[in-house]
Amino acid sequence: MTTYEILLMLDPEQAETRQDDILARARDLVEKSGGAWHSHDAWGRRRLAYPIAHKEEGVYHLVVFDAEAETLQEISRVLKIDDSVLRHMATRHIEGSRTSAPRDDAAAPVAAPAEAATPETTTPETTVSEDGEPEYAGSEEEPQEESGEEEE
Repeated sequence: MTTYEILLMLDPEQAETRQDDILARARDLVEKSGGAWHSHDAWGRRRLAYPIAHKEEGVYHLVVFDAEAETLQEISRVLKIDDSVLRHMATRHIEGSRTSAPRDDAAAPVAAPAEAATPETTTPETTVSEDGEPEYAGSEEEPQEESGEEEE
């Protein structure tokens, strides 16, 4: 037997009892085939990167279980048929790893650098010389030095 994990993305408009029915059916398939159900981790409602089936959000669940390959195929077949399942992904579980829900504050640092980059591109860098005159970066012309003689 192999240990698998399935990440389910369920329709947020469905009742919570419907979501529980989907999970119960998957668990029933695993246990009837002689497999073992290890864990169920409800990640909750998350905003999607792009709309799927005209939905902006999804409810995520991660399940880990031991089963034969035929059982995994049957679970995937059942999940594909169900309209309440927006997406699902089954992978082999790596022993000793712990898959956890992504944190909500992970997206916050992404917005801050984009805002900070905007002012840098619009304002040119200048420095002030000893005379109080601005010196512009990138100027290829060298100022002519004044000589002690005045031209007439």
